[in-house]
Amino acid sequence: MEDLTCAFTGHRPSSYKFGYDEEHPDCCKLKALMTLQIVSLIENGVTTFLSGMALGADIWGAEIVLACKKKYPQKNIRLIAALPCESQADRWSVEQRERYFNILEECDETVYLSRHYTRDCMFRRNRWLIDHANFVLAVYNGSAKGGTAYTVNYAHEKKRAVIIIDPDTLRVLPYTIRVNNDL
Repeated sequence: MEDLTCAFTGHRPSSYKFGYDEEHPDCCKLKALMTLQIVSLIENGVTTFLSGMALGADIWGAEIVLACKKKYPQKNIRLIAALPCESQADRWSVEQRERYFNILEECDETVYLSRHYTRDCMFRRNRWLIDHANFVLAVYNGSAKGGTAYTVNYAHEKKRAVIIIDPDTLRVLPYTIRVNNDL
């Protein structure tokens, strides 16, 4: 049986109406929706999750997967961090960096797309995530520009199954499963 994989993508928290307030009811609802989708993916055979470890949806997705690994040890769930460069978290707050490095310690694997920051390392990370995924869980408001828009469009180009949670309406948008088996 093929190992099914899901990648995360999403806007940075500064673009959400609740910002960085993770106690805000809408942020709690968003994380609950992400959890429901991740559990559903696991129940349908996804065993490997890919996180670019950016602030927001990437970090939340990784934390949810780590909780699922503990809750469902029989599922052999794996978490892989795909990092754009070694300095990704250098400018983050102390609390954000601690959270980031604590997650990295629990990852099954870490992939660095570049040792040092380059102008395109984030886009290369995003392409790597999609190139290695069957499914994409995107926290995406439909905006036409930015890294999340690029990643969602690239996923559609690659005919990946894209699950979109709109952070503004807190609705899961319908999707069609188009699994590409020639990964």
